[in-house]
Amino acid sequence: MADELELLLDEVEARLCRLSAPGAARGPLRGGREDEEGEKEEEGAAAKGRSAKMLMSPGSSDEDIDDVIDEICNDSFAKTPPVNKLKSNSARLTPENNSAAVQTHRRRCCPVYLGGSSSPNGIGTNISKRTCDQLRCTSCDFRVSLFNDYIWDQSCDYLFFRNNMPELSKLRAKMIKKKGSRAYACQCSWRSIDELTDLQTDQQLRWVCGKHAE
Repeated sequence: MADELELLLDEVEARLCRLSAPGAARGPLRGGREDEEGEKEEEGAAAKGRSAKMLMSPGSSDEDIDDVIDEICNDSFAKTPPVNKLKSNSARLTPENNSAAVQTHRRRCCPVYLGGSSSPNGIGTNISKRTCDQLRCTSCDFRVSLFNDYIWDQSCDYLFFRNNMPELSKLRAKMIKKKGSRAYACQCSWRSIDELTDLQTDQQLRWVCGKHAE
């Protein structure tokens, strides 16, 4: 018990010394919040001083000592920032790079191939000549639709695709069944392909690979 009293008195004396030091005095330019914090610190030190005096008085009992110790513990706990708040602050400071790390790696076809229904779809390369099924038009910004075993009727025109893409129920009006072929179309261009074709050979098309998920 004597050791606890000595520690309590040392803490009160150290806090009173800090408050009475010249650097601890509040100047005229300090804000209201700092004044409030200073007042709270003075009140806490004064309370601890009163508690120390009460403990040193001859009539102090064990219950008084317990009450004073509880008061000091509660005061110290109130000044400790909550754990949840610390966690939330650290979470806000974490760089937002996790989303980029979990994104699926994507690749483009090089070169880009078109082909009939017998040509397999996938990532096209010089070695693996697969037809691209992720085409996008840079002119109308539409995804290119493809239909296996169909070709487009010769009467198709720009307004037909402009008004009907990408609704299959309306496009069927000018789709002709042909085994082994594949019909491609966006909102501004269309092609009927029978065999493997390098997209670069058709300079009028503005189709590019929109990347494939690996």
